[in-house]
Amino acid sequence: MSVIELLAASPAVFIGTCLVLGLAVGSFLNVVIYRLPIMLDRQWRAQCAELAGHDPHATTVAAGAAEPFNLVVPRSACPACKAPITALQNIPLVSWLALRGRCARCGAPIPVRYPLVELLTGLLSAWVAARFGFGPGALGALALTWFLIALACIDIDTQLLPDSLTLPLLWLGLTLSLFGPAGGTGIPVDLRSGVIGALAGYLSLWSVYHLFRLITGKEGMGYGDFKLFAALGAWLGWQMLLPVILIAAVAGAVVGIAVLAVRRQSRATPIPFGPFLAAAGWLVLMFGQGLVGRYFALFAPGP
Repeated sequence: MSVIELLAASPAVFIGTCLVLGLAVGSFLNVVIYRLPIMLDRQWRAQCAELAGHDPHATTVAAGAAEPFNLVVPRSACPACKAPITALQNIPLVSWLALRGRCARCGAPIPVRYPLVELLTGLLSAWVAARFGFGPGALGALALTWFLIALACIDIDTQLLPDSLTLPLLWLGLTLSLFGPAGGTGIPVDLRSGVIGALAGYLSLWSVYHLFRLITGKEGMGYGDFKLFAALGAWLGWQMLLPVILIAAVAGAVVGIAVLAVRRQSRATPIPFGPFLAAAGWLVLMFGQGLVGRYFALFAPGP
């Protein structure tokens, strides 16, 4: 029996495989979450220097970024002592527990967020496998899940939703919709639902943004939120946009009020909306069809 046949024949093996794969992907997502904003900052500085007529290479050197810095190089190292992290020290979740959350060389604490992201990615990946079963739908749902985790964490850290993640997610969703069955549900949706979902997702938040700015003179959200909502529309279809935005808005309002009250900050303090969109999109991915079906069954007119 081949590996593919084993995964298809045994749900338990498939779920366990996705759990382990999710832990490994979570380790890579930690790299993306940390490095991508730095890469973008250096790129923007170089572009600004070039527009100002300065040497972008000299600007990069002055900023201490002469060495290559991307998702592959340099090797991961301890921020405190700069000791490279070995392969044995980089086993997802296990290494952090074995090291008791500290650097093996200098004893500096390793942020608990790293194993939490790995654990979250592993658990959500296993949940997706259990929900969708072996097949193309599960592969698409896993990809969407991993993108959403990275985007949510980056937005929490920097209040940015990078185009280098939102746009590939959008185009991947539209590409998969080419292969979706007409009138089908789940992942992928049909092409018509995906295209309308992408357009409606972007234009709806774009309209809210400009209306809010016209009334208040302030910006209520960023363009990254429009692109993320468009991507969710491409993946989930236009039918799921309303549940996504309702869940995200309610969750964002409740959490935002609680955070401002606990921290005693003013209402003008910006709170990223991307994590709520990402969480709502994932919940609708997993449970949206059932919720919408029950809604229409409840409110559909009788014979």
